[in-house]
Amino acid sequence: MAQTGQRQRKSSSKSSGNGSRRRRPLDEQGIIPILARAVREVENAAERGKASPSNRTKFQVAALLVREERARVKQDAEVGDSERAEVLKRLDGLASIMAKTAARDTSLIALLAPEAKVSDAARALRRDMLLASGAELEPDDLLIVSEPTPVTAEVAKQVVPPSVKQAQLANPFLAPDLSALSAAASSTGSRLSNWELIDPLFRSFEYGAGGQAASMELPEAGSLVTPGGMELMRHQARLIEAVRAGHRSFLLADEPGLGKTAQALMAANVAGAFPLLVVVPNVVKTNWAREVQRWIPQRTATVVHGDGDDLDAFSDVVIVNYEILDRHVGWLGRFGFKGMVVDEAHFIKNATSQRTRHVQSLAAALRVLHPKALMMALTGTPLINQIEDFRMIWKFLGWIDDKKPTGRLMAALEETELTPADPGFFAAARQCVIDMGIVRRKKVDVASDIPARRIADIPVELDDDLGRSIRASEAALLARLVDRYRRVVAARDVPPIGIDHDLVRLVAHAELEESKGASNGDNVFTMVRQIGTAKAVLAADYTAQLARNVGKVVFFAKHIDVMDAAERHFASVGMRSVSIRGDQSPKARQEAIDGFTNDPDVSVIVCSLSAAGVGINLQAASNVVLAELSWTSAEQTQAIDRVHRIGQELPVTAWRILAAQTIDLRIADLIDAKAGLAARALDGSDVEVTAEGTVQVQALSQMLAEELEKSL
Repeated sequence: MAQTGQRQRKSSSKSSGNGSRRRRPLDEQGIIPILARAVREVENAAERGKASPSNRTKFQVAALLVREERARVKQDAEVGDSERAEVLKRLDGLASIMAKTAARDTSLIALLAPEAKVSDAARALRRDMLLASGAELEPDDLLIVSEPTPVTAEVAKQVVPPSVKQAQLANPFLAPDLSALSAAASSTGSRLSNWELIDPLFRSFEYGAGGQAASMELPEAGSLVTPGGMELMRHQARLIEAVRAGHRSFLLADEPGLGKTAQALMAANVAGAFPLLVVVPNVVKTNWAREVQRWIPQRTATVVHGDGDDLDAFSDVVIVNYEILDRHVGWLGRFGFKGMVVDEAHFIKNATSQRTRHVQSLAAALRVLHPKALMMALTGTPLINQIEDFRMIWKFLGWIDDKKPTGRLMAALEETELTPADPGFFAAARQCVIDMGIVRRKKVDVASDIPARRIADIPVELDDDLGRSIRASEAALLARLVDRYRRVVAARDVPPIGIDHDLVRLVAHAELEESKGASNGDNVFTMVRQIGTAKAVLAADYTAQLARNVGKVVFFAKHIDVMDAAERHFASVGMRSVSIRGDQSPKARQEAIDGFTNDPDVSVIVCSLSAAGVGINLQAASNVVLAELSWTSAEQTQAIDRVHRIGQELPVTAWRILAAQTIDLRIADLIDAKAGLAARALDGSDVEVTAEGTVQVQALSQMLAEELEKSL
């Protein structure tokens, strides 16, 4: 490589026109100024912390080119002694800076070894630096050929679900949309094409803020009505208006509780971005299907489980979790989606992780077929540790590639008529990126749009052995109820016409009384406790994500084993928590409350529904997670009111974690109905009142009545 570099740059040191003087390497031309900028950028990155992958590549290439330039200058007979000495002095200066940088970040030392592997990205950057210096490259050096990727076990385990095959047969010709190619081509050869821009763009969010929020200007809200008959909040409707006006890429970084899911689905509806691919954490994929039914009921959703044997590939919205992307990335990339949403997009910040590679490959494949596709990254925490965390999200959205800004962003930067060397560049560049589609609202910003207190349900799938055991217990309980009902009916002289609902309630009540003294897993009390245990880690994981997004969170549970499991999970993810339990002394309880209120390192307080439901103030938080449900609406309300009380300046959101396909959902509905009863009795609300009776009896009665209806 060194000999090639000597041959390449020999001609660049000569006169390039009649009468022009021979260009000296000390001028602001040639390779040395380019190397100096690269070395300084890596040095600055190392001072702020570990160098990013792109800076590591830059460091290695700079080291290679410094060696090549030193060898060239020493051997070039046309270079005078004084000029040679000056060039070698400058190269020694660069080498000295690189040595200090490597001492600061010792992981860079390995890149200086002669045997260090040179990646395709490094070879491409070397080529680009040489071209920028004015060097004439050989054809073999202009073309960067990647090593063929071996077939791996990951490729071998990919699947194509049966429904997908049917959908592909129904639509075998999927032509790419070429309408955006001309715009992309126009970005080549621009004034900024030889500048390193990615790191300056990152730094613009450190130095160019000027006290301004990182959120684009949105048009005023239009209609708040949705196809599902629900109403959007004003801040949600403003984003939808931007989509209606033609905007197609968003980093939606609203705080949790502001309805990012609803905004994404309504955006897809307005943009006609169907079929829509939604990539989510496993804990919320069932909730996404539920939200489709709520907000855009004219559209259908399918959730990919396992190998996808039960998915409906003719659905409008395909929901898949990160953990199984490796099995489905092949067919998903060829399916022809017109939009893609990545929920909890900070999950893809690590460029080398498997899930990030899968998401990026899907996004790239989608844009080939539909360059104007709707692309949305949803996260309340776009930055976890450093500005560099933006990189993979911006790449997913198509704002940048591995080396430079892409078409629209590059054009916006060109319009500023500034370069990274100009004083006003950071502020202008930051605004250019924001205008690409960064939307960030906090609860305090839109408090007037949001109800003072609201409850949001998060259904989760219990797809492990414990979940299957719970569903088996519920089936056994239901079979016992049906058998008891039918035995009573068979003993009557005159059978009832249809379902005898009074008898249904009697059977449910008798079952409940027997359950109070039973110890088997088929009784309703044991089953509800098992459901709480099965949800414990899922609820704790959701709470941890929430705490990273918004700060302090109150976690409520009914059983001690659920609280214990939650605290173990928080500790395992490096999150400090305190707890309030029934066996605590008053002093220990107050210390826990004070720690949660005053210690910025305490993110979560784990509370017993019975022990912490009354008499304490936890308004340091505005988010509550209900990991288990109470049997009464009053107990749930009391828990939420530990946060929603006089002095609370933010709207309060209570997140109920519900086990899908279990009695958990019925209990939640009945609690809401009981709350409606209280509202009618005390507040004059016209909410429909349910029949009186305990939640337990009503839940069992509903289960039995629905099962009996199947046999009519």
